[in-house]
Amino acid sequence: MGDSNSFVDGFKGFWAERLSFLENYTRFTKRDTPLPSWSSSDVDEFIASDPVHGPTLKTAREAAAFGATGAALGAVSTAAFAWKYSRSPHGTALSFLGGGLFGWTFGQEVANHAMQLYKLDTMAAQVKFMEWWERKSQGRS
Repeated sequence: MGDSNSFVDGFKGFWAERLSFLENYTRFTKRDTPLPSWSSSDVDEFIASDPVHGPTLKTAREAAAFGATGAALGAVSTAAFAWKYSRSPHGTALSFLGGGLFGWTFGQEVANHAMQLYKLDTMAAQVKFMEWWERKSQGRS
């Protein structure tokens, strides 16, 4: 019995250590009242107002376009290929999903290298934006 509990505790500890970065967002996700939605103009206002984290957030938002483009290209091309050679609706649907996932991943990697995201702390910029939005939205209420 003791070995089983230590195994489970070790497993939980292993994943808690690897996913500890998610704790940065718990302040914003586990609230009694959720934060109101924001618009692109709000994000642009933050980018203009914060000289340190603003450019990083802008670059991260631009990188998301690479991922979305990659997802669209990957999904459509693999689904078309699957449909051309198999004429199987379920195979085409799975190819669409798989191609979209691969395309998104590949697009994010291209953006990571092209925009040198590995040099930036994009998570800190996102957390700073969330803190800014929290302060701004509380000031509105």
